[in-house]
Amino acid sequence: MTHDPEWQRSFAELALRLNPHLGGAALLYHGPPEWSARIEGEEPRPVGALAADAARLLERDLAPDQRATVGAMRAVARFLDGRLGFRDLAAQVTGLEPRWVPESVFARAHDRLAAALPAGSGPLADRWHAWQRAHALADTGRIPALVEKAVAETRARTAAIVALPPDEVVECTLVPEAHFHFAGLYRGGVRSTIFVNTSVPFVVADLLYAVAHEGHPGHIAEALVKVRGATRTDQRVRFLFSPPFALGEGLGLCAEEIVFPGDEAQRWLADTVHPDVGVERDGSDLAAIHLARNELWGVWANAALMAADGRPERELADYLARWALLDDAEIAKAVPMVRPSPMSAYVIGYFHAWELLRPWLRDRANVRLLLTEHLLPGDIR
Repeated sequence: MTHDPEWQRSFAELALRLNPHLGGAALLYHGPPEWSARIEGEEPRPVGALAADAARLLERDLAPDQRATVGAMRAVARFLDGRLGFRDLAAQVTGLEPRWVPESVFARAHDRLAAALPAGSGPLADRWHAWQRAHALADTGRIPALVEKAVAETRARTAAIVALPPDEVVECTLVPEAHFHFAGLYRGGVRSTIFVNTSVPFVVADLLYAVAHEGHPGHIAEALVKVRGATRTDQRVRFLFSPPFALGEGLGLCAEEIVFPGDEAQRWLADTVHPDVGVERDGSDLAAIHLARNELWGVWANAALMAADGRPERELADYLARWALLDDAEIAKAVPMVRPSPMSAYVIGYFHAWELLRPWLRDRANVRLLLTEHLLPGDIR
């Protein structure tokens, strides 16, 4: 690995220069502020030149996580420059094989979901959306208090696995419209924020599923531990479209199950939250519902591969409706997300990283390892 100050600065500059080509949301930067201030005043650097910069950085003797992240940045720059195909991009961005997920996986998830929802008749998609509506919170003003309560519980359970600073602060900010439903952002020091998009229904049954994913033991916990414990500057310059982040999404999808095994999430919500928001017991099996949701992330991975193969948008929409059970409004947002891009390559990693990590993370020692060490998908295999 290299601790060379000049290499570290060049690494940070590459990430800072590539980020504007990705909408400005592909980098979590906690490096020296003078480096970012200098790059902000520059004219945008062509992506072809950035790919060459990355190639030069790869000439050094690097730690595996350094090589994987720089390789991912080079792949993104080459893709944006029209010199790399989508499947190669997805493989280098996630560190995982962008393989087709058999529809038998989704059929099994549908069966699981059908059994987990309240008894009823009609198409599964209609039952699924009816269940979501029944668990939706009418008063969005109550969201911050619910998130605060969930953060306290998920954080306490995560602290039993890995050391967390006692003065950590996690705020909740409501946003009127965004491309995400929930997002967790580590801001530095001991402060973080969970953002909630209020333009889509807030499903109370998903409170712990979302807060554990975005917060503890998911994204915020991982960033908090790794950035505060960083021994190299490049570990404080976190590029989103890279294999370490693919593992982070797998961790996020496992997060609720890690700290609320079995039916503990459902029992906690029933005892702590549901009476206050008027949600009635309906016989649903929350753990099975969320397991099915994780399995159905594979539909998005397949749709991204279909889009890369040039399949028409109507076919993509039909596939997402059939297997991911999306309604028309959800499809309108989903189809642009699976068109070939660094983001759709990143989305491919959700299912495959979750599938890789789930059995491995049943051992809490491995959860601690993932939260503290800079691992790659190959380390799990």
